[in-house]
Amino acid sequence: MTTSSTHHHDAAPSAPLTADVLERFAREVAKYPEAGKASAVMACLAIVQQGEGYISMQREREIADYLGMAPIAVHEVTTFYNMYNQHPVGKFKLNVCTNLPCQLRDGVTALVHLEKKLGIKMGETTEDGLFTLQQSECLGACADSPVMLVNDRTMCSFMSNEKLDQLIEGLRGSTKGEAA
Repeated sequence: MTTSSTHHHDAAPSAPLTADVLERFAREVAKYPEAGKASAVMACLAIVQQGEGYISMQREREIADYLGMAPIAVHEVTTFYNMYNQHPVGKFKLNVCTNLPCQLRDGVTALVHLEKKLGIKMGETTEDGLFTLQQSECLGACADSPVMLVNDRTMCSFMSNEKLDQLIEGLRGSTKGEAA
């Protein structure tokens, strides 16, 4: 019972961008000369994701319109970086490095362990909406493998199966008492 999240299709249009979001966009664009306002694309994507949890195709088009960019140019940025979610993800996004140096030091073992523990495959989200499991190309800490990144912010190194179990239980425990 998993929610597959390998492809995202906008089911129904979202409400237009709010005045607050557009004001935040304007503050980012103001940091660049008029001819270079497309340089604010990453900041605008981050603003949308912070508010909505992911970046839909509709939001990509709206950002493209706002910045005077081709929609495909915005989509290329969204798809290039792991930090941008193209579909809803769990409360905890777990990115496991599976690049070759990490593969040689149990990176794939860590990914397989998490798949079994969470009952999902890479790219999926647990039914309770807590965990999304993804792979990363490189997290820049090859000597600390297996490594993973939690919610694009917290780097975890030397992740043995025991440490992975502790991490999952700790994250689950941190949600106890929250309204469902």
